[in-house]
Formats: sequence, structure tokens, C-alpha cells
Amino acid sequence: MAAVCGLMLVKTGIDGILSGMGIRVLVVEDEATIGDAVDIALRQAGFEVLRAQSLAEARRALATLPEVLVLDIGLPDGSGLDLCRELQNGTAPRIIFLSAHGTEIDRIVGLEIGADDYLTKPFSPRELVARVRAILRRPAASMATASPQRGLVIDALTRRAVIHGQTVELPRLQLRILEILAAEPGRVYSRTQLMDLAWDHPEEALDRAVDSQVRHLRSALRQICAAGEPIRTVRGEGYALDEHWPPPPSSPSPPSPPAPRP
Repeated sequence: MAAVCGLMLVKTGIDGILSGMGIRVLVVEDEATIGDAVDIALRQAGFEVLRAQSLAEARRALATLPEVLVLDIGLPDGSGLDLCRELQNGTAPRIIFLSAHGTEIDRIVGLEIGADDYLTKPFSPRELVARVRAILRRPAASMATASPQRGLVIDALTRRAVIHGQTVELPRLQLRILEILAAEPGRVYSRTQLMDLAWDHPEEALDRAVDSQVRHLRSALRQICAAGEPIRTVRGEGYALDEHWPPPPSSPSPPSPPAPRP
């Protein structure tokens, strides 16, 4: 084991994840038994693991640029919520909150300030590993997906899509679906693939939930670009973003020539 900033860094094989490249996870948890269980589960899954027990240690460890931050909310020197707010910029890692408080409002607050997921204690370390893998499969929430030559920019941080300069705000699920489809226009994604990539708990989602979200997403996109069909339904297969959507903006009509004088 090598020491980094006074913390323990454990390097392991990555088990083929992301073409064999190691993924670093920073675990910020002051309860040793929980931290140890998470550490073991992540290492067994092939991740590199950094440990911290306070906000001060976490801030130092963030200099190593972890891809994922597993962050306890209640820490000895402050709240993990504050650290999450500090990290809302273009280099922020994916964040999973751990908390003993699992009410709906607690989860909403955590997700609204920028976390990717929220786990209530007690939890299964195997479930945490599954959630880490799930958020790594998603498009990065702090990055914008841009196809300026096609007139489409998606900013997941602000949850907005900009189409030819016009902006529409989208709920989290619809924005994730749009990000996935826009990454490869024309590629058909099955309902199962969309659930695995976009939902926090795909095992709890139903096919009709995907259909409903796509229907609402289509409606929102048509409000600012009525021309064309943004999302194609491929019967028996799934959905795809049309390769030619959005169409170029209509050019303004040239002024009419003056009428000839009699």
C-alpha cells in the first residue's frame, strides 16, 4: 500500500473495466466498519480506492482526481453536502452520498445540489458497487454534450438543452435519455439499455416508464423545434435520435422587391 496525502491508496487490477484502465474511487466515511466494507467490495470489483475520514482529508485527496466520490453526509468536521456544493464545476467527480437519513426530502436535497446517487444506511456494499458502475456508464453530469454543427447542446449541469439558441429545461431522466441518444445519433437503444444507462434503479423500472419519459421528452423538444421528428421509434427495437435533427434553422425570407411605379 502506498500513502498519498496521509491516506491509504490501494491499487488493484481493474477486471476489464473501461478497457483495463483503473478507476479511482475516493471513499469519505468516518465509521471504520462501513469504510472497510466499502473498501473491500470496491477493490474486489477492481477499483482503486482512496480513504478519508473527514472533509479536510477529502479535500486533500481530491488532488488525485478520483473519478467517483463516495461521500458520507455526516462527518466530524462538517457536512458532505457542503463539499458537494464546492465541487460543482467541470472537473467534479461523480458523487454518491451515504447517509443515515433516508427520507424523500433528504434524497431530493442531495440529488438537487449535484449528487449522482444517494444510498441510505444500512446498505449492501455490493449494491454500492453496482451503483458506482451504473453512474460510470452514464454521460458525465458535469460535462456538456455538444453538436454545434447540428445546433444541439446539452448541459447536464444546468439540466438544459439548447437547440439553435433556444433553451429548454428538462427533468433528470429525460435529460439523461437525451444525452444517451445524442451521443450516437441514429443508433437504436432498446428500452432495457435506456433503463440500464439512465435510471438509478433500473431493476425497478418498467418498459412503459421508458415510453412515458420518451413521449414527454419528444413533446418538450418539439416546443422549441417543431420541424422534423426528434426521436424515432423503431418498432420492436427501441428509440433513436434522428440523424438529421434538429434541422437547420429556416433562413429569413428575403425582403420583397419594391412594386414597380406606374
